[in-house]
Amino acid sequence: MLGRPVRSDRLSHTLLPKRVALPVFASDALSSVAYAPDEILLTLSIAGAAAYIYAPWVAIAVALVMVTVVLSYRQNVHAYPSGGGDYEVATVNLGSKFGLGVASALLVDYVLTVAVSTASGVSNLGSVVPWVAEHKVIIAVVAVVALTAANLRGIRESGTAFAIPTYGFMIVMFGMIATGLVRIFVLGDDLRAPSADLEVRAERSHLTGFMFAFLLLRTFSSGCAALTGVEAISNGVPAFRPPKSRNAATTLAMLGAVAITMMVGIILLARSTGLQYVEDPALQIVGGGATYEQKTVTVQIAETVFGGGSTLVYIVAAMTALILFLAANTAFSGFPVLGSILAQDRHLPRQLHTRGDRLAFSNGILFLSFFAVVLIVGFKAEVTRLIQLYIVGVFVSFTLSQTGMVRHWNRLLGAEADPVARRRMMRSRAINMFGLALTGAVLIVVLVTKFLLGAWIAILAMAVMYVMMLAIRRHYDGVARELAPTAQRQVLPARNHAIVLVSQVHLPTLRAVAYAQATRPDTLTAVTASVDEADTQVLQDEWEARGIPVPLTVVESPYREITGPIIDFVKSIRRASPRDVVTVFIPEYVVGRWWEHLLHNQSALRLKARLLFEPGVMVMSVPWQLQSVGGKDLERFDLDLSRTPARGPRGGAPDTSTGKRR
Repeated sequence: MLGRPVRSDRLSHTLLPKRVALPVFASDALSSVAYAPDEILLTLSIAGAAAYIYAPWVAIAVALVMVTVVLSYRQNVHAYPSGGGDYEVATVNLGSKFGLGVASALLVDYVLTVAVSTASGVSNLGSVVPWVAEHKVIIAVVAVVALTAANLRGIRESGTAFAIPTYGFMIVMFGMIATGLVRIFVLGDDLRAPSADLEVRAERSHLTGFMFAFLLLRTFSSGCAALTGVEAISNGVPAFRPPKSRNAATTLAMLGAVAITMMVGIILLARSTGLQYVEDPALQIVGGGATYEQKTVTVQIAETVFGGGSTLVYIVAAMTALILFLAANTAFSGFPVLGSILAQDRHLPRQLHTRGDRLAFSNGILFLSFFAVVLIVGFKAEVTRLIQLYIVGVFVSFTLSQTGMVRHWNRLLGAEADPVARRRMMRSRAINMFGLALTGAVLIVVLVTKFLLGAWIAILAMAVMYVMMLAIRRHYDGVARELAPTAQRQVLPARNHAIVLVSQVHLPTLRAVAYAQATRPDTLTAVTASVDEADTQVLQDEWEARGIPVPLTVVESPYREITGPIIDFVKSIRRASPRDVVTVFIPEYVVGRWWEHLLHNQSALRLKARLLFEPGVMVMSVPWQLQSVGGKDLERFDLDLSRTPARGPRGGAPDTSTGKRR
């Protein structure tokens, strides 16, 4: 289903040209025009329809922030092209703790990107297909699963698959905006949105002074959702074709220009057509009641520009929904790469560092999709509820990244004497300083206006992620210290006591005895647990009849349990000789069919699991392949072991009664 495995030496063939990198890394920021205008208008609706007059100014403020962030990140991709992005910038310039803060914010924000994008896509599609609106949670989950499968096939394949829909969305949106503006400002058509003549009741009609200013700040913070995804390009620089930094910077500039144009164009059309979009239609639309179905801003504009019921309306809705689904691909591109870098630095499990069969970071992709599905189900795919958790993390990373870049330029300026190079560095530092001031201010606004609305959940998740990564690093550091070779730990054990576990006298047991003899231990004994006295007596008689030159020890099991008595016997040897080691040989037969595993070797598995936790105990599995795995493993192994006694390390044969060498 996911394609044939790809050799590691084919990694260079998965690198992306700019035309493919744009839809892979920029679909999130481009798709924000589908929900950022919605959030601006519905937040302003709290103060009534008259407040919509401020929507263009809010859009311009958001566009200014986006221009600043794009210019700032162009400095980042040139200075740090390795793919660490904000995490690397903060770690190198501010320290590992700040780097972990950025990483935790980005990881949480990537998960939210998938949840918000898919939920918004379902909402747009539900505006023209009622059945989708009725089953939006299931459809959103299916969309995440489909994206997961596409990304598991590999980054180049997913980029190629997503390029056509992304460019199709851009063509459709620019076509709709251009048609609407020409009809209004050139042809003089009086275009009225379907919701233009509705009467909107303000939720809070007496907002003045400070409270109204607070509402504008909240509107601005909601509109800043348009900036999410900009940082993904700085994390994905290694995926670009050479020259990597220049191609990434060019893609970043294209992303900014396209996203700003579309967002401002939609807001301008919304104001020109009298479009109204409210937070709670049942309460705010006078006379609408529960029967009123509020369509998204893009669908309302499409109906206004192209006419209700037009095929183009359905195309706009479909392409908007599709780009929102694909916008989650930005997170699928960024999260696994960042997770791999963090795993390499021992802050996340090492399984996230390795690539899968298709050269994608498969484990990171699976982690991301799982937590995104949890959010979608937990918040019932409601965009307005999910959006409150959004953008906190991205502005935390923006602010810390710009702080790190300012320190980066300060450090370089201190060691640079060339006037030309210094001017270039000072210009770059000025850009990053302005970016720091602006993103820091936006972060404060976001925290103040969204904290009680749900941002606290994202902040809590970041704190948990931060503490977890610190704990993982401490664990890996502790393991490394314990495993580091020292002169004291290289001392050889005094003696090796070998134990062969016996349940029956059959070929696997005889092989285990022969193999144990071949290792030439200091002492060798066979051990069986007596669960049934009659069976134990039969085993002892056959053992003696075969003349096996290894003593058989029987340990009592009054409660008919095997693992406990065997463990106690091994511990007794360790207590008697703490400097010695005990090697336990466990004969096992290997079966080839899945259902046969349920019928065999459960006792061996339990014993191995317990013995692994015993200090000074080595566990050796001695396999015997049955016919179901095609095994013809020494079918004539039924040897008379009494004729071939094992030779000790000095050439002597072991004493069969005591296990000691003569």
